[in-house]
Amino acid sequence: MKTWDNKNTDRLAEALVGLSEKRAMKNFLRDLMTEGELKELGNRWEAAQMLSENVPYTRIVKETGLSSATVARISKWLNSGMGGYLGVLSGMGVHHHAAKSGSSKVHRH
Repeated sequence: MKTWDNKNTDRLAEALVGLSEKRAMKNFLRDLMTEGELKELGNRWEAAQMLSENVPYTRIVKETGLSSATVARISKWLNSGMGGYLGVLSGMGVHHHAAKSGSSKVHRH
């Protein structure tokens, strides 16, 4: 088992899955995290969405305030991570496909 994959993260995931209303989710996340942590997660999610749309790293860094290293790490996880980003993007109607060259393609339905 990975160190992050434990009973506490299981319980956290269960709590998140149990929240179906956007306002309840935002309130829970705000109580759980600092404003800075919440903003950072929002910026990371924005970067993942932008990467799935082939937005250049330089624009993502400028618009989100994330470091280029963080954007590169998000890109790596988007393309070869555990599928978490892809699962949510797919649920939003966004289909991300990594091309052989390493670039990304996205299709909205």
